Amino acid sequence: MLLDHRTYTVRPGTLKKQLALYEKHGLAPQKRHFGEPLCYLVTETGDVNTYVHIWVYDDPADRMAKRARLNADPEWQAYLQMNAEAGYLLKQESKLMTPAAFAPISTQRRRARRIQARIRSLQVPSTPSVNMQAIT
Repeated sequence: MLLDHRTYTVRPGTLKKQLALYEKHGLAPQKRHFGEPLCYLVTETGDVNTYVHIWVYDDPADRMAKRARLNADPEWQAYLQMNAEAGYLLKQESKLMTPAAFAPISTQRRRARRIQARIRSLQVPSTPSVNMQAIT
């Protein structure tokens, strides 16, 4: 398991704007390629102009493949452009981490993400409903 721990620092007074921009334009493509984040956190004390999100990957190859797909997504590229134009972001730190042996991260979340992805891949397009009263 590999965790991508990202800390972003924004200009004072822009945190809510940055998060709103991301939620509206960046979250959907990121979730489409990565699944659900382990967490998305807003700082309460200390540097209150920061937020953190953590994504879970199987290994470095899984991370590289998912990031390549994300970076090829036009919706993600549009978000990156909007984010750059907004100018809220000052700094980004990325740390690739693994859980300590004595404190493993529950794999139930990972298992649930895999099941959800499998269900999505098996879903049949909805069929039009039939009005039984019109038939009888």
